[in-house]
Amino acid sequence: MNERPYDVLVVGGTGVDTIVRVDALEVPPGDSLFVPPVHDYVGHTGNGVALGWHTLGLATKFIDFLGDDVQGRTVLAAYAERGLDFSHVLSPHGTPRGINLVDREGRRFSFYDGRHPADLRLPRSFYLPFLERSRHVHLSIVGHNRDMYEDVHRLGVTSSTDLHDWDGRDPHHRHYALASDYVFLSAAALGDRIDEVMHRVLDEGRARLVVATAGAAGCHLLVRGDAKARHFPAVRPERPVVDTNGAGDAFVTAFLHALFEGREVEECVLAGSVAGAFVCGAPGTHTEFIGLPALRAACARAACEE
Repeated sequence: MNERPYDVLVVGGTGVDTIVRVDALEVPPGDSLFVPPVHDYVGHTGNGVALGWHTLGLATKFIDFLGDDVQGRTVLAAYAERGLDFSHVLSPHGTPRGINLVDREGRRFSFYDGRHPADLRLPRSFYLPFLERSRHVHLSIVGHNRDMYEDVHRLGVTSSTDLHDWDGRDPHHRHYALASDYVFLSAAALGDRIDEVMHRVLDEGRARLVVATAGAAGCHLLVRGDAKARHFPAVRPERPVVDTNGAGDAFVTAFLHALFEGREVEECVLAGSVAGAFVCGAPGTHTEFIGLPALRAACARAACEE
């Protein structure tokens, strides 16, 4: 009997995104604007990571708080349709929502509601049985899972997190950065401090590696023991970019999937880059994920172009 039947456990980060398409990410003149049809999608970062791994064939478990509301029922229906193993604790605060503005180039700006109070925590009696049966855990930076790290480290389960557009200073993100084994973040808010922040994560925490993604500018990778970060260019998207929502989540899942397979870090970066570019060709949040055969084929094509 397999004592750890879950390859990966994703904790936190489900909700519903409303996508509003605009010409530009700026406030237009006047006080109203007609836009293309507005759509709702099951989304948020944990959703993207869980479904990404599920599509790549990993035995995936996803847990979170969820509201007894229309959005919560939408989430449950979507996971039932996709066959994703999801369990939740009922939240009296409702299901998180986000509003994403997406421009003509597929760039986005997101507004996330803060409906979960800062002191909300997933009950240990709820999460521990799932954690004990998992080989790896990904903790979204939602706050209600931040106390899990003591159990994560005690059990020897490897961990990852995505800090998104951390500025390198916010203590909320720093907690996750220093407690995780594999750390991902966007370079969007770091300016010329990318190397500095990545080194601090390794120097002050337990991370084995840090990846800072930079969209069309590629990504930066710093592995523990290396003197300086390495830059990798982005891959050329094989289909037109229509929406960058979920690109970072796809990068994380494909990068770590390759790492779990024992691939070299260069191959992990390539897999993450290809997966991230792939989802940019689909409208909406987390509407399409790349499967393993397609990922391998696209990586082979991208490698030939290098």
